[in-house]
Amino acid sequence: MKKVEKVLDTVMRFLMALAMLTLLVFGTWQIFTRWVLGNPSTFTDELLRYVLIIAGFIGSAYCFYRDEHLALTLITDKAKGPFKVVLDVFIEICILFFVIYVFIYGGTKLANTATNVSSVMHIPMKTLYMIEPICGVLIVLARILKYAQMFTEKKGENK
Repeated sequence: MKKVEKVLDTVMRFLMALAMLTLLVFGTWQIFTRWVLGNPSTFTDELLRYVLIIAGFIGSAYCFYRDEHLALTLITDKAKGPFKVVLDVFIEICILFFVIYVFIYGGTKLANTATNVSSVMHIPMKTLYMIEPICGVLIVLARILKYAQMFTEKKGENK
């Protein structure tokens, strides 16, 4: 299980670093062409838009993996005992339902039905839309790893 975690962590960190490097390089090029050459590059404008969206999705998946996502803990912090356990399980079920239904199911449906292409780069939008179900799978995998860790830790405490 530790190997899977390490691979998942490495892949997501690499993809985020690659997205950030792309944003830096092509963002600098966009600024250079706009202000120095006086002729802004339309290719980089569209590329930066799509890479920023991809970076956001990968970043959200990584936050779920590291359990550092935004959470409103007003009620869960005050809950105690069995109610807290039930509340935590309910919240996790809601998260999984949302991610599976919206990211994986909805994203796959969106990607499969898309027929348009991007205006400048002429990339099929279904290719770009696939980031949503891919990140959905990464989020679900991250949550499953978290549950497995919690189960093994609880099991290890009982010995």
